[in-house]
Amino acid sequence: MTVSYTAEVAQCRGFGCFPKLLLRWRASIYKLIWLDLLIYLTFYYALSLTYRFYLNESQKEFFEMLVKYCNSSTSLIPLMFLLGFYVSVVVKRWWEQYLTLPWPDSTAVYVSSLIKGQDENGRKMRRTIMRYVCLSLAMVFTRISPRVKKRFPTYDQMVEVGLLMENEKDILKAMNEKFAKHAKHWMPIVWAAAIVTRARKEGRIRDDSSLKTLIDSLNSFRGKCMVLTFYDSISIPLVYTQLITIAVYTFFLASVFGRQWTGFTDPDAITNIVDFFPIFTLLEFMFFMGWVKVAESLICPFGEDDDDFELNWLIDRSIQVSYLIVDEMHNEHPELLKDHFWKGLHPTQASNIFQFPSYDPPPHSTAQMEVRVPENERSFFKIPLVESFSHLFCKRGSQPEMPVANLMDNHEEVSASMLVIFEPDKQSSTAIPSNSVESKEMLKTTKIDQIAPSLSADQNVFEQLRAQRTHERLQRQNYLIAMSTTTEELAAENNSQISVSEETSESSQEFKTPQEDSKKNV
Repeated sequence: MTVSYTAEVAQCRGFGCFPKLLLRWRASIYKLIWLDLLIYLTFYYALSLTYRFYLNESQKEFFEMLVKYCNSSTSLIPLMFLLGFYVSVVVKRWWEQYLTLPWPDSTAVYVSSLIKGQDENGRKMRRTIMRYVCLSLAMVFTRISPRVKKRFPTYDQMVEVGLLMENEKDILKAMNEKFAKHAKHWMPIVWAAAIVTRARKEGRIRDDSSLKTLIDSLNSFRGKCMVLTFYDSISIPLVYTQLITIAVYTFFLASVFGRQWTGFTDPDAITNIVDFFPIFTLLEFMFFMGWVKVAESLICPFGEDDDDFELNWLIDRSIQVSYLIVDEMHNEHPELLKDHFWKGLHPTQASNIFQFPSYDPPPHSTAQMEVRVPENERSFFKIPLVESFSHLFCKRGSQPEMPVANLMDNHEEVSASMLVIFEPDKQSSTAIPSNSVESKEMLKTTKIDQIAPSLSADQNVFEQLRAQRTHERLQRQNYLIAMSTTTEELAAENNSQISVSEETSESSQEFKTPQEDSKKNV
């Protein structure tokens, strides 16, 4: 089962909480690499003793050349890049496999809530459905986990623990004889779905929506079981695993020669100061070889390593919790009582005793930031109104009657006012009659800037904006009035044309030739 050390690292004090984990042996790095490290040191000291005591001068020179060559060639292997990418893929795959593990709790809650009945048949239906769900889980685990396979090598062991009945075992064996190539872990889910359908026909399930919810839950459970079989049959590409293995072991084979001490004939060999124990060489071996062992341990989390998932515990837990939910706790809940905070929110007695400080919500990053903008830069934070919306209310193909000041041509004017000032043109009388009440009001509002020149700059801007808004509103009103008038005139013309056409048709029907009268008489 996965080794957990969360309680030991809950608080970080003093020198930290990680150093005390270095003394653990189970699932540790020492347990994984001690044999490889022993073999590496054996080869290292064998070559070192041979160089020191069994080689002559010419052989030592050749050995030193070999050491230099191997030491310089190890840097050509991109070991860190290969291991980093490979281990990241393995760890991601490992965690995704854990998230894919099917848990029957949600299905049990649905079964207990939606399948009614306190009689024997109701209990039998609910318990049988969840037994089939757990049976499907156990059948999948026997195909992907050596531990579970050792526990349930055949169907007989499943019958002994109560997951399978004798008649169900006979059906599974018969299906295996007919279709031996395919797995049969989906058959219990099919049986469970048939029981759910029968419960709906008997009225134990209220409506079709509840039936669909149960079927969807069973299908979701079956889908996760199928994904687990996919992870077992579809591995990380073999070529990548072979590449990592060749790269790591080639690197350390070269380092056995390249990290040898040659200080007797090469006094300038700074990297070989310590001649009796390769300290940093061993650290390098532990890091890289430990990296490989991490990938080897996590690539198949359903095995028998210390950090693999405990699937036997999951089977036992699933069957116990499922029966507890659908049978013992079916339609059961504690008595409904008023809670302690029925009349208001008050601190609990525990909080008063320990006097925990009240925690505020976490502040946002720029909530308390003070923004100070210099006076000469404030104009750049204002949004200029470059053009009005008056052209939207003009006739198609025509230009707006009110010219717009091009403020972008002169930056100083933009920073001073930052607003568009509309001045009426002499030709605007063609669009808005001068004798209308709206035009008089518009002229009054547009002359505010001339009437009150002593207003402050902000007040001028406000008045100019109000004049502009009033002008646009009047333009829209006049445009709508003109459109409504035009519509009424067109409707009147259409009505007159329709009446004329009707009179013409009536007169044509009344006027008939003698030949038409004779034909009618015949």
